[in-house]
Amino acid sequence: MNGLQLLLILCTFAIGGSLTGLAGKRIMNLLPIEKGVLWIILYIVLITLLWPMAVLLVSVFFGQFRFFTSYLRKMGRRMGIGPKEMKGSASAKQVAIFASGAGSNAQKIIDYFRGSSSVHIALIVCNKPEAGVLDIARKEGIPVLLIEKERFFRGDAYLPEFKKAGITFIILAGFLWKVPSALIQAFPDQIINIHPALLPLYGGKGMYGHHVHAAVIAAGDKESGITIHYVNERYDEGATIFQARCPVQPGDTPDALAQRIHALEHAHYPKVIESLLSSKV
Repeated sequence: MNGLQLLLILCTFAIGGSLTGLAGKRIMNLLPIEKGVLWIILYIVLITLLWPMAVLLVSVFFGQFRFFTSYLRKMGRRMGIGPKEMKGSASAKQVAIFASGAGSNAQKIIDYFRGSSSVHIALIVCNKPEAGVLDIARKEGIPVLLIEKERFFRGDAYLPEFKKAGITFIILAGFLWKVPSALIQAFPDQIINIHPALLPLYGGKGMYGHHVHAAVIAAGDKESGITIHYVNERYDEGATIFQARCPVQPGDTPDALAQRIHALEHAHYPKVIESLLSSKV
């Protein structure tokens, strides 16, 4: 976190704590209990219950709601409350999912391998602090690695973190940055991507999401689809692993076409991943 975020977090803690103490005393003064040991015990229990709510309320105004929901979930897990972090068996393949957006494909992959003894989603990697996929990771109890450009492209590409997590396979699921050579060389034929078109058509820099669907419709194509492929040093030029097709309907909009493409992605991506991982030693 940067200095400004740290300041906002400290302010949230301070104000939330003050509100908790103030509210706790006012509530206790309404109770017919004289100050003493019982009063102190009840007061401690009360502020323990009030503090998370007060901090979350204040965090909204300071723009730190996401940080504090994650913080409270971690505290809850340490106390045995709430969902546990997803664990894989010792022999499971440790997989990282890279995503930049809402994370619908990431969620489908997580759901597909939930409870698997051979595949463990060990890490969510994201380049946008506001991305919805981070909420999915926190809900599922999956560790998050939030990356920045300088280190990713001109530093060590976060390879020490991937090594520490035991990552052996990387899945791109709506990740918008180009993967640096250092990462590709460290994971040869172990990084795959899904593209919302039939490559080699409509690939390359800037061709993602609605940009792709708009281009397909503008060209008058009768069909589109998805391509699952290995990742190399060039955008969308890695060897094709799998393709699936769907029709482009008369009067289609990019949004309407996107819905059919998403259906293909959700239906096929997890299964292709499973097939690839089961064939790799």
